[in-house]
Amino acid sequence: MENEMRKKVDFLVIGSGIAGLCFALKAANYGNVCVVTKAKIDDTATKYAQGGIAAVIYNPDTYEKHIEDTMVAGDELSDRRIVEITIRESTERVMELVRWGVNFDKTKSGKFALAKEGGHSEFRVLHHKDVTGLEIEQKLIMAVQKHPNIEILEEQLAVEIITQHHLGEEVNRRTPGKTCFGAYVYSPCSQKVSTILSKVTMMASGGIGSVYSNTTNPMVATGDGIAMVYRAKGEVRGMEFVQFHPTSLYNPKESPSFLITEALRGAGAILKDHNGEFFMEKYDPRGSLAPRDIVARAIDTEMKISGKECVFLDATSVKKNEIFNHFPNIYAKCLSIGVDITKDMIPVVPAAHYSCGGITTDEWGQTTIGNLYASGECASTGLHGANRLASNSLLEALVFSHRACVKAVETLEKIDYCEAVPEWDSEGTVSNEEMVLITSSKKEVQTIMSNYVGIVRSNLRLKRAFDRLEIIYRETEELYKKSKVTPEICELRNMINVSYIIIKNAMERHESRGLHYSLDYPGHKERDQRVEDGL
Repeated sequence: MENEMRKKVDFLVIGSGIAGLCFALKAANYGNVCVVTKAKIDDTATKYAQGGIAAVIYNPDTYEKHIEDTMVAGDELSDRRIVEITIRESTERVMELVRWGVNFDKTKSGKFALAKEGGHSEFRVLHHKDVTGLEIEQKLIMAVQKHPNIEILEEQLAVEIITQHHLGEEVNRRTPGKTCFGAYVYSPCSQKVSTILSKVTMMASGGIGSVYSNTTNPMVATGDGIAMVYRAKGEVRGMEFVQFHPTSLYNPKESPSFLITEALRGAGAILKDHNGEFFMEKYDPRGSLAPRDIVARAIDTEMKISGKECVFLDATSVKKNEIFNHFPNIYAKCLSIGVDITKDMIPVVPAAHYSCGGITTDEWGQTTIGNLYASGECASTGLHGANRLASNSLLEALVFSHRACVKAVETLEKIDYCEAVPEWDSEGTVSNEEMVLITSSKKEVQTIMSNYVGIVRSNLRLKRAFDRLEIIYRETEELYKKSKVTPEICELRNMINVSYIIIKNAMERHESRGLHYSLDYPGHKERDQRVEDGL
């Protein structure tokens, strides 16, 4: 470090989930790596992933089947070339996790015990009980902590990525040759913003769930990376496609919402209404194992019709041994609120779960800004299209973090540090003495997004959300310009930016497609017929 406030690294990684840590482990073989994470290293969405990771492992499964399942779930908006790359590399990448020590469940014969989830035509989901993400995250953390070339900066918030804009140059979305030189990073301990210069930057900052009132995401999921890249005039796409997980545990006192994995439905659990009646067959021939967008909309409709605040997932037909062996965490959690899932139905409600859009990347994880890569939920590789197939997200992170490292290493020696980058300028700013201005605006954003930009939308709702958000945006930007940096105001800005992009993308899509369902565009004959045919 040249001084306390300035640092140079070969690789800067923003985020410590599966995408960031996998990239760090690979990149560390070619240079020094700095991993910046705004909370503790394990406070990521990866840790909360229950179901597992999808990959082609055994016959009768094939790459072609997994590819087609992904295309159908994505409502044919997935980039087939990207889908083929991801699926055909799935087996190799998953075996790499095994070599890093990840312990996937196996049968008595020693084979991997594969689960089946909604939208999958075969059993192909590898899992570790119902805490797969936690197992992966723990093993990756152990590996990066042992690596001598990796430095981990916990509780450090990336404020902005550094581009020509910070050198005084005019930059817009059409400016050619935009380049990332590193990032400005805030430390709550010193209450100062330092400069980290890097040859290569990997954005792996996770999702956007916290822009909604009810989410399964950790509270750190405020869309920071997407917002930073958007402000730097990088391309962001597909943000209208926000996946709501159909079955989070209905427990209003708890935030974030506890996820009830889709694998439980794969094991035989069935959705029922307050009268104990099946209802999914009214909406899709695949019943409780229809793709998530269809199930979430069905539950939303049933709740609106009944006026109830939840529906139920009945797992009493699932064998007790399978409950205890495969879903022990869910069993214990439900029991803690008085629900014995071997006897009682589980109250469930949809919750914001996953962003299928994000920072635009190519097949190597490269963004539209030079020397900047993106992987994981903050990235839009083209894999998910209009709706993510269950358990494809951890796989996507593995594949594109690997590919990003391959490409980044090719150019590493040709990249020089940008010594002209100035230090962070906080002149004229003062400490914000009224935190209520930030907390109230945050709640207002979450209410707007939940009420108007949720599972079901309309042109009127989107317009109202846009108008309300514009007022909050102007107030917050004015406050930000005169305030010293704090995590709270940075997160609020990012949430507003991301919410704006979601609304804007939704307003521009004049159809109902996948996760974007509008009352003004209620159907698509070709797709509706495909659903009726059970395809």
